[in-house]
Amino acid sequence: MTRKGILLAGGSGTRLYPATLSVSKQLLPLYDKPMIYYPLSVLMLAGIREIAVITTPNDAEQFRHLLGDGSQWGLQLDYIPQPSPDGLAQAYLLAEGWLGGAASAIILGDNIFFGQGLSQILGRASSSESGTVFGYQVREPKQYGVLGFDADGKVTSIVEKPANPASRFAVTGLYFLDGTAPERAHHVEPSERGELEITSLLESYLSDGQLSVERLGRGFAWLDTGTHDDLLDAANFVRALQARQGLQVGCPEEIAFQLGWIDSADLAMAAQRFDKNAYGRYLMTLLSGDNQMKYH
Repeated sequence: MTRKGILLAGGSGTRLYPATLSVSKQLLPLYDKPMIYYPLSVLMLAGIREIAVITTPNDAEQFRHLLGDGSQWGLQLDYIPQPSPDGLAQAYLLAEGWLGGAASAIILGDNIFFGQGLSQILGRASSSESGTVFGYQVREPKQYGVLGFDADGKVTSIVEKPANPASRFAVTGLYFLDGTAPERAHHVEPSERGELEITSLLESYLSDGQLSVERLGRGFAWLDTGTHDDLLDAANFVRALQARQGLQVGCPEEIAFQLGWIDSADLAMAAQRFDKNAYGRYLMTLLSGDNQMKYH
């Protein structure tokens, strides 16, 4: 069965107030593109074409206006309302019927991933028949969900914001899970803060010996945009990469074209739509053959 994607774009974005008083955080610009383009591109790089966007009832129409049904990128996009933000694991309760027993990849809408070989790593995770999370070394692990490993490098624990971290590897906001995720989510009890924690869901996989970790090493970037400073740092990161190499980061049209999900006519239409700026000119280079470097 084909793996489906879930893109989490709910929440109220209170840490970014007043910037998010009237707009979803995931609709804010991150340098030259809407923030949601970046996690959407990650799911596309994993070969996923059926994606559900989970967002608040108030924000759903804005996401539809921006993304449509996804056909411009060869995707099928659906929208699932989240009446209240009750934890990341809640996504599997909301999307249970839509998933229909399919395996899934779920990504936070404010996470940015970048690195050589990313598509190959995503491919390995997608081919797994159990659960896969992605570990990233951080300087201050106490702020994250932290992975513990045995002497052979096998994951042994996942602890949310531990006082004494077992390692410096944090769990990123990207999870590949099998078709049992919704059933497991039904057994997750609310935490002390009243939420259905994704960590509890992952622990059920770990206890069954069904969880593996892909470590993102040197040269990889994992950024979130939870604060104003984080948002600016992520935008500057994208700007520096694009200015230096002349290559886009998080460009759905490019990924769809390289994967054969859209053709030259579709790409030309997108380029014409954005012909007054550098984004449209970049898409034109894909058509002319001036840009030969593939997404990785």
